[in-house]
Amino acid sequence: MNESETLQQETPEQLSDILLVLNKETMKIEAVKKMGKDGRLETVSPLKKNENQFMKVDKNGDIFSNFFTNFLSQLKNPSNFSFFKVPASSAVKTANELQKAVATPSVKGDELLSKFEVSTTKNQEKQNEHQNKNNMENTQTTTPTEGEYRYKAEEIDWDTMSKLGLTKEKLEKNNLLDGLLKGYKTNDLVPISLNLGTAITRLDARLSLQRDPEGNVVMAIHGIRKEPSLSYPFFGHEFTKEDKDNLLKTGNMGRVVDLQFPKSTEKTPAIISIDKKTNEIVALRADKIKVPDEYKQVKLTEDQKKTLMEGKPLYLVDMISTKGEPFSSIVQFNAEKRYVEILFDKGNSNVLSQKNIESPVQEAPRLVRGKELSDEEYKKFSAGERILVPDFKGQNKKEYGGYITFDQKTGKTDFSFANSSKKEQIQQDKSEISNKPQKKTKIS
Repeated sequence: MNESETLQQETPEQLSDILLVLNKETMKIEAVKKMGKDGRLETVSPLKKNENQFMKVDKNGDIFSNFFTNFLSQLKNPSNFSFFKVPASSAVKTANELQKAVATPSVKGDELLSKFEVSTTKNQEKQNEHQNKNNMENTQTTTPTEGEYRYKAEEIDWDTMSKLGLTKEKLEKNNLLDGLLKGYKTNDLVPISLNLGTAITRLDARLSLQRDPEGNVVMAIHGIRKEPSLSYPFFGHEFTKEDKDNLLKTGNMGRVVDLQFPKSTEKTPAIISIDKKTNEIVALRADKIKVPDEYKQVKLTEDQKKTLMEGKPLYLVDMISTKGEPFSSIVQFNAEKRYVEILFDKGNSNVLSQKNIESPVQEAPRLVRGKELSDEEYKKFSAGERILVPDFKGQNKKEYGGYITFDQKTGKTDFSFANSSKKEQIQQDKSEISNKPQKKTKIS
């Protein structure tokens, strides 16, 4: 066996630790096997014969911290357990010593337990700190302009990404890379897995690119949480009972508050919402709120626009649906989505009357195949109109044109792409669309 083969065999073991758990009801130390789909732990006795079933975790601090905080967020009754991270090479021996320390308490035993214990409280605080830092970057950075790339693909550490089950090819295939490079968070949840030669766990998360303090481009993983962390301060803001009720009910807090960002000496007015796909808390600076002059064919008064700018809910009547029918509903600006949304609340008669409105509709994406739609394009697109986009860009950066239509019922975008050689015809169509009233055309 040559030297390189020896290193290949030893590396997974050297880079891995084993996750042990103390069940506080049975007071027994066991080895974590995996997380069940119902959020319950599956464990095995920490014996030599079971070593191949032990969950292996990366020894790297950052990767483990990210994995463990998401692991806890999916676990039922995490307070019933204490966790320990021990070297894989001595896992069985260490588990036996920890069991003795639990069975016969002593100063030396307490020191041993403390040495290997993974603090769930510290990880929760670290998760919130990391989340706050990510959100601070989002609130203090302007939205990318059309066609602007904030990052380069070659700046990404693809070796580390592969440990999460992410590759450049996979992101490109799913039309995610272009939006990430422009500074956007993925609209859909992406499956993530930690792979060190042994399957550990899988989770769904939204992704975004950010720069760390050293200027390196890193992938931020916005994992799904069981619930928003509203018991912890958010940039210095303590959530009131009314704040919590609003956030849990509508996803929006409903008012502007002053937040203390780490890089600012002064407090910054902002609104707060919940990412409904991940339960992450997201803030948006008040000066970044953009309210349209007209919404669903209702011209907004200055007072109405002011209400939305302050993050408050607004009841609008005689809006026009995609079917051309009038309806009334409460609308509100959402910090995470960065636009005014309709609040369809089936459980609150004070908010909506289901007899007078249509069924909830899907929201149109602002980013289509890496192309950010302008405000005018998005207004027509989200209303279900067929619009022309002449400057989509392929992987070879070559422009091509085509028509897109959004189906609010299915949430799908229909494409009818024109041949790139017919550029003059596309420009003629674009001119006709801009100078004539839009007519609904069936897409073949």
